[in-house]
Amino acid sequence: MTISRILAHKGTQVISVGPQDGALAICRTLAQHRIGAVLVRDEAGQVLGIVSERDLVRALASRGEEAAALQASQLMTRVLHTVAPATRVCDALAMITDRRVRHLPVLDERGQLAGMVSIGDLVKARIEEAEQEASQLRDYVASAG
Repeated sequence: MTISRILAHKGTQVISVGPQDGALAICRTLAQHRIGAVLVRDEAGQVLGIVSERDLVRALASRGEEAAALQASQLMTRVLHTVAPATRVCDALAMITDRRVRHLPVLDERGQLAGMVSIGDLVKARIEEAEQEASQLRDYVASAG
């Protein structure tokens, strides 16, 4: 199974904020959409970074109440780990584990944003794949016996 298959079911919409958006606005966006991260994009749509719940917690822990005044450009993680639509789910899971991230933006062959997958999306897809494999094995054994 590939990332493109996940996006076919999940959709390609990616919630994002601007680099000038504040921490409280980002928190509201995360809560409203029930998500754990947002991409930071400029007016042209170029991806600049990602702000996750972890980034917000780290800012609060290190800066206290003044963290609420920080902008996305000050909170974001600038180094993005990305996948392509053709990336296999197991490879994306390995990347998430190795790099200790929870969200992977999906970039197409032109480098354009094609969606975003989370660890939850990947685990769900892997479970579905394992269940399908088990069902096929049961059917094979039943037909052979």
